[in-house]
Amino acid sequence: MRLDKFLKVSRIIKRRPVAKTVVDGGKAKINGKVAKAGTVVKPGDILELEYYDKYFKFEIVEVPEGNVPKEKSNDLIKVLDSRGIEVDLSSDKEILE
Repeated sequence: MRLDKFLKVSRIIKRRPVAKTVVDGGKAKINGKVAKAGTVVKPGDILELEYYDKYFKFEIVEVPEGNVPKEKSNDLIKVLDSRGIEVDLSSDKEILE
């Protein structure tokens, strides 16, 4: 399954066009390598994702054939890490003034 579709099906990101934009913006890695929206995911892959001001690290446990019920979407991934990202705006003083 494509990464952008997996993000939607697993409900990590609710809409596929948003998932594609995030991934194509270089904000997703599979097993440490920057991924594209069309990258195929498989069980055991480690997915790292920067989304807004958050960082997530997931292990892909299961890749479904199609859509899954909302109640089962949590069974597709295992959260390994989740934290906020610090944004340093001190170098952007001119922009902020």
